[in-house]
Amino acid sequence: MKVNSTELQNNFGKYLMLAGQDDIIITRNGMEIAKLTAITEASVENADGTDMIRENASEYSYGGKRATYEEFLQLQEETEERYEYIDGEIYWLASPRTVHQIAITELLVNFYNTFQGTGCTPMVAPYDIELRRNPENRNIVQPDLMVICDLEDHLNESDYYKGVPQLVVEVLSKSTQRKDLIKKLDLYMSCGVNEYWIVNPDNQEVTIYEFEDKNISQYSTFKKGESAQSFIFSELSVKVDGIFRL
Repeated sequence: MKVNSTELQNNFGKYLMLAGQDDIIITRNGMEIAKLTAITEASVENADGTDMIRENASEYSYGGKRATYEEFLQLQEETEERYEYIDGEIYWLASPRTVHQIAITELLVNFYNTFQGTGCTPMVAPYDIELRRNPENRNIVQPDLMVICDLEDHLNESDYYKGVPQLVVEVLSKSTQRKDLIKKLDLYMSCGVNEYWIVNPDNQEVTIYEFEDKNISQYSTFKKGESAQSFIFSELSVKVDGIFRL
């Protein structure tokens, strides 16, 4: 099925549902520019070798033909929907579930209390972060929660942060878990993030990765009854029971 970009933007929900049945080719001025497609079954392993996810997913990428960074910026200007741009692919961000919002709220309160007066600032989405693997590779992501310790040093004239957060948190959902577990882990590791928390409401676990020299230096998974302990901030510890209180 083919649809022009204006029609897609005006009826995005309709075409999301249709994408589960068939690929949607997006056109602009008669030219094919992108493809809206459903990601099918995927499997990702925990550190112990067990499956972290096995999904028949409804994750939708506004992708196919690679979109330029300029096309992504134009899309942002033309719609109020939230998107991320990773390695030339545009990803639509769905509205989060209640369990997701409770987890973020609990984490934010803990992070705020921990970092108050330290010079590090917890921030929550929506807040665009630009990450570059190299000068030509520009990516825009909206982490669920992040810790920034050099905020004032990297604000541009438009009051946007242009640095790299020290710590990033993503809460998994059925629509984002493949992207968060694979694409974002690699992106954060490659672009200078020091620590990455993956919060999984389905199995009620928190996995923390520390990155050094663009590699995973250590990682650990914390379950209910335990406290998730940061590798890079000794004072940051969060009880897993509090994150998943539903």
